[in-house]
Amino acid sequence: MMWESSWWNWKAAYDCNFEFNLRDNYDIPTTTAKIPIIKMTKEEQTKIKGKMRLRYWECIYALSFCFFKLIAVAQITDPAEVSALLAIKSSLLDPSKHLKNWNKGDPCVSNWTGVLCFPSVMTNGYLHVRELQLLNMNLSGTLAPELGQFSQLQILDFMWNDLRGNIPKEIGNIASLKLLLLNGNKLSGSLPAELGYLYNLNRLQVDLNNISGTIPESFSNLNSIKHLHLNNNSLSGQIPPQLSNLSTLLHMLLDNNNLTGYLPREFSNLSDLRILQLDNNNFSGAEIPTSYGRLSVLAKL
Repeated sequence: MMWESSWWNWKAAYDCNFEFNLRDNYDIPTTTAKIPIIKMTKEEQTKIKGKMRLRYWECIYALSFCFFKLIAVAQITDPAEVSALLAIKSSLLDPSKHLKNWNKGDPCVSNWTGVLCFPSVMTNGYLHVRELQLLNMNLSGTLAPELGQFSQLQILDFMWNDLRGNIPKEIGNIASLKLLLLNGNKLSGSLPAELGYLYNLNRLQVDLNNISGTIPESFSNLNSIKHLHLNNNSLSGQIPPQLSNLSTLLHMLLDNNNLTGYLPREFSNLSDLRILQLDNNNFSGAEIPTSYGRLSVLAKL
């Protein structure tokens, strides 16, 4: 119906031809070809010129209306992101039918549940998904690798569901990501090293899952990270001392894992660190490095 309406408006604008049916005003035959031989007074000519100017601006208005109408119609979500959303839905089980409108209309224009978009089109002419908020929706199934197709995504939130399987390494492609919230699921496998290249990431929460393996050294590249929550999993191995490079870090939660080795004394360089949770692991030796005493704002250890 929207396209039919726009076509009608374009046809109406096209019909603006600046010819006037003089029969309506002067009761003469309708033959525009003979208009030049009609004798008119200066007053009549002035009136006709005024009508022509009015008609001209009416046509300009009609054309402008149609132009902006078509621009509005053209505001659609990036096709790659639409494809990604459909792949995400197909990999999930949704017994509560929270995502039942994910096959109706356009994701951004039709306000799909949990899909928040930027308000205007970007340089490629499409709308883009800004946030994917699917927390606490009783979702199960797995995370689709197509999550990596969101080029402008800032928040990815699947907290407190029943998701299983691995964390897709493709999430590491979302350079714009600021919040990655996957805690409170049943995710397993190892932490993808690719997550360490999310340079804009502010918060990484994967706690309360079944994640195993080691903490990737690449996590030391998370230059914007403030909250690193890896607790309550099955992580093992040595804590990478390189994590001491995370100068913006406020909270580092590594408790309730199977970590071994020593406590990196380099953590004393984290001058803004407020919470450091390391309990319930298998570190060799029970001594806390004396250098941790330099952590002046540390509130919990």
